[in-house]
Amino acid sequence: MKMIGVIGAGHCNNEIYELARKVGDGIARAGAILVCGGLGGVMEGASRGACEAGGQTVGILPGPDKAQANPYVTIPIVTDLGHARNILVVRSSDILVAISGGYGTLSEISIALKLGKPVIGLDTWPDMEKVRYVFTPEEAISAI
Repeated sequence: MKMIGVIGAGHCNNEIYELARKVGDGIARAGAILVCGGLGGVMEGASRGACEAGGQTVGILPGPDKAQANPYVTIPIVTDLGHARNILVVRSSDILVAISGGYGTLSEISIALKLGKPVIGLDTWPDMEKVRYVFTPEEAISAI
């Protein structure tokens, strides 16, 4: 079964949250498992979309407590690794969708590209070689 990573900011505005929710919905409807960092913002939006569409969500958490996971994570994985858990998010994913994001997202994009994993960018870090940029959640799902 395909595992699709959704990476992005832990805090975001409603517009970005809705983009992430729609991507999560599409991932679940495609029959894939959503992988994320398990916290809020983009991660929660994507998890919510996938969960509401009947999909499974894996949250690879930075801390020592599974209670950190957003309420839409169906499988919380506790790491207590902080930002180092970004490597696990990338390694666990067959392809990644980057939505918005800060330096943590940038690190995940960089790790994915270094490992040769495809990255789809939706309103995220611009002008990165080898990132396939799209403009809508529907285009992101198509690109997957």
